Amino acid sequence: MPKKMIAEGLGTAILVLFGCGTAVIAGGDVGHTGISLAFGLAIVAAAYGIGAISGAHLNPAVSLGMMMAGRMTPGQFVSHAVAQVAGAIIGAAILLVIASGKADYSLAGNGLGQNGYGAGYLGEYGLMSALTFEFVATFIFVTVILGVTGPGSVAGFAGLAIGLTLTAIHLLGINVTGVSVNPARSIGPALFVGGKALGDLWVFIVAPLAGGALAGLVHALGFTRASA
Repeated sequence: MPKKMIAEGLGTAILVLFGCGTAVIAGGDVGHTGISLAFGLAIVAAAYGIGAISGAHLNPAVSLGMMMAGRMTPGQFVSHAVAQVAGAIIGAAILLVIASGKADYSLAGNGLGQNGYGAGYLGEYGLMSALTFEFVATFIFVTVILGVTGPGSVAGFAGLAIGLTLTAIHLLGINVTGVSVNPARSIGPALFVGGKALGDLWVFIVAPLAGGALAGLVHALGFTRASA
């Protein structure tokens, strides 16, 4: 279990550092497409690097979906989630140290790639749009993960499929919420940024967990599973 927790923590730190880091440090150069690819490629790297150790969930919503699908125990879910949140905080802290080295960087002005919605945030989409997007996108994401790691899947391609799915989700949703689909990814940056990021955080905990749980339940019932 400690080895799995270390792997989940490390992988989630990589996700936050590469994904959020690209948004903060290089977002003006690479745009939304580049940021989307950074999140997707980070997942691919982690999936092939540590997947054999912990499954490379890197996301409490994914772990909850796995538990609802009967692939994890409640205790395993808790340990994974704790490690993922800790890893996200470490990743955000590393990003803050790096970004702070730029003379004109400010935490209040530039942030850490935190999620949000409403007035003053990217496309200024409202609460219902944010909740709907995060719930549906997480449901789709976890459904794909359960499918490509389950019976009948093509061996060796799971990491690529998962990474490309996360990329597509970001291409669609960056303007809506900055894309969470992952409570840990949202918690890490928000703890440092504070203010509105913390006020909006509940959306990026509740909606992804609900979407992940539903995906796991639907999979357990056999509707999205290759074999009953």
